[in-house]
Amino acid sequence: MSSEPDTKIIDLIQASAKEALTEGGAGFQSLEFFPPRTDTGVMNLMDRLGRMKATKPLFVDFTWGAGGSTADLTLDLTTRTKKEHGLVPNMHLTCTNMPVDKIDHALAQCKEHGIRNIVALRGDPPTGSDTWEAAEGGFTCALDLVKYIRKNHGDYFGISVAGYPEGHPNRIKEVPGGVESLSEAEKGRCKISQDAEGKEVVTVCSDADFEIEMNYIKEKVDAGADFIITQMFFDPAVYASYIKACRDRGIEVPVVPGLMCINAYGGFKKMTGFCLTRVPPELMAKMEEMKEDEKAVKAFGVDYGEKMCNALLAAGAPGLHFYTLNLEKVTVGILDRLNLLADYKMAEREEDTAQMIGMIKSSKKSPEESGPENGAGVTPAAPSSLVQTRDEERVLTPA
Repeated sequence: MSSEPDTKIIDLIQASAKEALTEGGAGFQSLEFFPPRTDTGVMNLMDRLGRMKATKPLFVDFTWGAGGSTADLTLDLTTRTKKEHGLVPNMHLTCTNMPVDKIDHALAQCKEHGIRNIVALRGDPPTGSDTWEAAEGGFTCALDLVKYIRKNHGDYFGISVAGYPEGHPNRIKEVPGGVESLSEAEKGRCKISQDAEGKEVVTVCSDADFEIEMNYIKEKVDAGADFIITQMFFDPAVYASYIKACRDRGIEVPVVPGLMCINAYGGFKKMTGFCLTRVPPELMAKMEEMKEDEKAVKAFGVDYGEKMCNALLAAGAPGLHFYTLNLEKVTVGILDRLNLLADYKMAEREEDTAQMIGMIKSSKKSPEESGPENGAGVTPAAPSSLVQTRDEERVLTPA
């Protein structure tokens, strides 16, 4: 039996924008999760969703594991979230290991369950592979997937795609000439770090490569994408510059900032290194200062998240999309500061552990077996399934 079709997210975003204008609202919030590896992890995640739905997210995302490894579970979580919790799901769909018949099956299942919202991505290489290859008879990039959905399903599905305010990680390269050799635009999105010997390293997506990125995102929008969800970033000025770059090129769809909450020092360092993310000097200095104090890092994560969210909303962000890492405390803390918590109640047991580190490092015990806030559902060795490569080349939930 078919379920009642969801409202398309673009319509919800437009309604939220109208409400913000007429009633002074602060914009919406949405949440991204990923499929846990065990049944216990799935149970913990569904419990978490039962609590976090009280924050009234506009929609919730579920990622599609690297190489399509969680395809069935992603669809199951998506349908359960709609049926059991009454939330609007936005299901990731990637091209990896997905010939056209599997794409057709996934979309048919979505229609059967009334799921109308898709995040169209290229996806990451299969686990254990460093290179991405199209499946036989499949698609080579997110643009192909957007075109296919629109050609075969018309306007039924709402489609979101990924955007890269700092440029795609595959286009971010080391600059031998240092900061002095960069243009003003490049200086605004470059990353300055130090190698093991203390030497300064500057990396950036060059202006020429950034133009390629912008041309590609415009192609995805022109092909039928309704809105953009960005890769994670930690400098609000980067988002403002990206919005201007979009509007200058005639890209007028909503651009929703994707936010990775700061939960732990180790995870922050590894994720920003993995994604080549720009980190403002004052933020890095603060993280270094408190790196041995896990509780202080979490508290700072809430403080910084609040400050960043307010800056993004002031810059015109239509809403805030949180890459939760299947965690709860920091995201909820930020929402509380923004007066977006609604009727949420924290779980009775909330344990503090290095949950983000567990996302990167393999461990003998699966984190989702250990309790509500120690990393329930975190997949230890698969960071790319969390901040998922969003198109043919993105290295968070949100190619």
